[in-house]
Amino acid sequence: MNDKKLKVAIIGSGNIGTDLMIKILRHGQHLEMGAMVGIDPASDGLARAARMGVATTHEGVEGLTRMAVFQDIDFVFDATSAGAHVKNDAFLRSLKPNIRLIDLTPAAIGPYCVPVVNLEEHLAALNVNMVTCGGQATIPMVAAVSRVAKVHYAEIVASIASKSAGPGTRANIDEFTETTTQAIEVIGGAVKGKAIIVMNPAEPPLIMRDTVFVLSESVDQAKVEASVEEMAAAVQAYVPGYRLKQKVQFDVIPQDKPLHIPGHGTFSGLKTSVFLEVKGAAHYLPAYAGNLDIMTSAALATAERMALSILNNAMNNG
Repeated sequence: MNDKKLKVAIIGSGNIGTDLMIKILRHGQHLEMGAMVGIDPASDGLARAARMGVATTHEGVEGLTRMAVFQDIDFVFDATSAGAHVKNDAFLRSLKPNIRLIDLTPAAIGPYCVPVVNLEEHLAALNVNMVTCGGQATIPMVAAVSRVAKVHYAEIVASIASKSAGPGTRANIDEFTETTTQAIEVIGGAVKGKAIIVMNPAEPPLIMRDTVFVLSESVDQAKVEASVEEMAAAVQAYVPGYRLKQKVQFDVIPQDKPLHIPGHGTFSGLKTSVFLEVKGAAHYLPAYAGNLDIMTSAALATAERMALSILNNAMNNG
């Protein structure tokens, strides 16, 4: 077992970045914190990082590159915004061409990555995109159906507590729907996809809920159900609060009474409905913020696997 650790920096000292930092400090196996980067000197994330012994800067990505620890940084997690990530990637790569970026924004300048579906294909990528919270929760379910039947159409609805949506999430609503929709097709395997996000202002705040509707060719329902349950267990391995809210539901759509989807045509075959709940680990925000937890957990799982690959290659070649 390789017990060496690689240093990471987190850009973005808001909800997602702070939660990710705490996860790395508590559970990092092949990763360790090197720096926390923000732009607000009064942010709680920077203050918390300093109290936990992590080097900090409030001068953004440029401040990171002026820190002594920057030379030792192998991974950078970007938890800012889609627009900022494009600039951050270009700036960091101009100084360290081979630095690895884990993108927690919807910028998607690198390949989409959902750990249980396609991580092994992208272990050598220098920039991977973690899609969105809704994508991380629902795309595994689309992929679960896709691996046993051709998926004609998949639609997901991600419902999150309004209190768990920070300014970055709110600024990226359009990017959320576009990126998630594309990833449903590229990773999930659907011919056509659609993504919807709902920010629920209910009090007390509700736990993240996701609904997945999949229209596929006719296939043995037992095979679909088994595939979905197996995939849910795989996600649960790194997101403990992830679960099927109820049994998988099926509807047979006959050819003489096809289902019409506005803008996408008509479909017959098998309709699979999956209902999910994602409870957060409450490392930083309360347990209702499952949307935050699944993003940071997926990003950490991705970087840990990539780090192990780097360390094993170095040991084998050394």
